[in-house]
Amino acid sequence: MTAPRELTVAVLGHGAIGSAVAAALRADAVPGARLVAVVDPVPPAPPLPAATLDTALGLAELVVECAGQSALREAGPAVVAAGRHLLALSTGALADPALHARLLAGPGRLTLCAGAVGGLDLLAAATRQAPLDTVTIRTTKAPRALLRPWMSEREADRLHTATAPFEVLRGPAREVTRAFPATSNVAASVALAVGDWDLVEASVVADPAATLSRHRIEATGPAGRYAFDVANHPSPDNPRTSAVVPYAVLRAIGALAGTTGSVA
Repeated sequence: MTAPRELTVAVLGHGAIGSAVAAALRADAVPGARLVAVVDPVPPAPPLPAATLDTALGLAELVVECAGQSALREAGPAVVAAGRHLLALSTGALADPALHARLLAGPGRLTLCAGAVGGLDLLAAATRQAPLDTVTIRTTKAPRALLRPWMSEREADRLHTATAPFEVLRGPAREVTRAFPATSNVAASVALAVGDWDLVEASVVADPAATLSRHRIEATGPAGRYAFDVANHPSPDNPRTSAVVPYAVLRAIGALAGTTGSVA
């Protein structure tokens, strides 16, 4: 009997998310998937197989982006142009319609990983029945996770000294995602699931008492009414992301490797 073919995987990024994903793949934690390359400006130490992007594209069928929106913009088009399958985590980068079009142009494939949030399959199904009427997402995080270089001194000081929750920004998902690229991929994933960046109203709230990263998603439409409340522990290595995200990535890799028995 012929042994099942392994899915060869390259991981783009070796930060809080990418390092956990690479270590799990190296330990054979995903049946049917094998790590062949890790691409990062600071190459990881052996036994992890460090490589350039060009080398990785010659070794891997699947490239898993765990490096942030800038990395997806810079490397993503080359991955799909090389005919490779790209699993992208930094969905906020797709707020740029030109980039989204390039990643869909092929000949490679694009698959998105929702990361820290659930319920998107149901929202996508409801949208397929009929367009939704309203979709909102409210993201609440600790103030230090929301500091951004574009903020004025007054805005940054308010985050540093907050004693009660307050709304930092509200607007269409495309706008909020661009303003908070490290913390608003969830808003982007919701917009992509329902197929409408302008329909989704997103808000970002700073809460000095927050110990979890919380996302409250609500939607209404002809198919029904939906509400999802997700509260994740932040990553100890990067408070801007949730600790569960690497495991969402590993689950997605397992699905692409043909792992059976999981919920689609």
